[in-house]
Amino acid sequence: MVHVIFHEPAIAGNTGNAIRLAAVTGVQLHLVEPLGFDFGDAKLRRAGLDYHDLAELRIHADIQQALAAVPESRVFAFTARSELTLDQVAYRRDDVLLFGTEPTGLPEEVMDHPRITARVRIPMRPARRSLNLANAASVAVYEAWRQLGYEGAGR
Repeated sequence: MVHVIFHEPAIAGNTGNAIRLAAVTGVQLHLVEPLGFDFGDAKLRRAGLDYHDLAELRIHADIQQALAAVPESRVFAFTARSELTLDQVAYRRDDVLLFGTEPTGLPEEVMDHPRITARVRIPMRPARRSLNLANAASVAVYEAWRQLGYEGAGR
């Protein structure tokens, strides 16, 4: 299944929800430090419920280390500033869905990284800034998983 990278996540509840998303879909979740919380945070535990042991989670010191962990993968940087929408991408099993921190999104130096295959956006109504990070990751993961035939899902 695809990989999801959260670049410097700041809100424990969003990461807890992403841990739960990883557990129920089989995506690998990668977190790039610094994190805006610690793993003892009650909001992280509450949002992830009892799914922490069921999710594949890796923590990386920086974006270089995170991208080195997926050396052959295409990397799609999610941003509100793109013409390409998530449904226009034909996803592969080893693709990376990269999301930025909650307050600011991905910094330009990350979006301009040579490993970025394309910038991708999730369609929204005009004059709206963004989706919640965990919700955006869920929308993108489920689109990729749908295209991959919900591989590994129970029927």
